Amino acid sequence: MDEFAVETLAEPSLSDPVLIEGLPGVGHVGKLAAEHLLEEFESEPVRRLYSEHFPPQVNIEDGRAQLACAELHAVTADDRDLLVLTGDHQPQDSTGHYRLTDRLLDVATELGIGRIFALGGVPTGELIDEYDVIGAATDDGVIDELETAGVEFREDQPAGGIVGVSGLLLGLGERRDLDAACLMGETSGYLVDPKSARAVLEILEAAIGFEVGFDSLEERADEMEEVVQKIQQMEGGQQATDDNLRYIG
Repeated sequence: MDEFAVETLAEPSLSDPVLIEGLPGVGHVGKLAAEHLLEEFESEPVRRLYSEHFPPQVNIEDGRAQLACAELHAVTADDRDLLVLTGDHQPQDSTGHYRLTDRLLDVATELGIGRIFALGGVPTGELIDEYDVIGAATDDGVIDELETAGVEFREDQPAGGIVGVSGLLLGLGERRDLDAACLMGETSGYLVDPKSARAVLEILEAAIGFEVGFDSLEERADEMEEVVQKIQQMEGGQQATDDNLRYIG
């Protein structure tokens, strides 16, 4: 197999599409958000990218095996055309991250994109109730626009920068004169976080100009809330046990 193999699935007719990236990461925030767009709007897979930099495995669905890959979907969101990048994996090494992102940008620019939004999560290390969205961008004008939409741009945040494909879409995108931004929903970092994904999508709605329903994300959020409550109960029980042990000692 070559380092990259791009499979053409369809040739969409797109008008000034925006690239939306949602690969796995902290809290699966970006992946949840991107997959929600595919569920809620009319979409069509248009490119599938295979690479030896992905993990050496196949994914199984209903008994069918498919080699690990990333997919670009053409999406019509109200009156806006989007290219949504999804997948179950990121590359396993630094070189792979650079080369895969560069190849993805080649494919996306061939399809006419002029703007990029990478979606992800930023860990807080604790369970939270209010979900702020932190941003980073390649242009002051984009920063001003996203601040108006409710994004927070914090000095030296996120600590350590943005790693993986999300970060490189900004860095390599800027070198191609593409406006790029990363929207990161706050999340504990411990669990899959539908509430954080919704917070990111609400910003994206305002920034791009479309409306999306959130019923399915709310259902997933309710399920995760039950999990959180069970964890908190277990932690409370453990704390009580520890206190009793300290008393006995």
